[in-house]
Amino acid sequence: MSEPKIVDARGSFCPGPLMELIAAMKEVDVGDEVEVLSTDEGSANDVPEWLDKVGHELVENFQEDGVYHIRARKAK
Repeated sequence: MSEPKIVDARGSFCPGPLMELIAAMKEVDVGDEVEVLSTDEGSANDVPEWLDKVGHELVENFQEDGVYHIRARKAK
């Protein structure tokens, strides 16, 4: 498995991290993963909701040292 594409959205506020994820998902192939790094608490909920709505897979979602790590796999 290849390394995920990292989207460093630390310091931006929602919907910024989500918009950066959407742009990144357009650039990767089906099956590839994208990891968003965000300091905005809203991202921990907004990003998984969007992934569920559009049919992509949430791989993991955790917070470490004040940074949310949200990893998604492109499903279609």
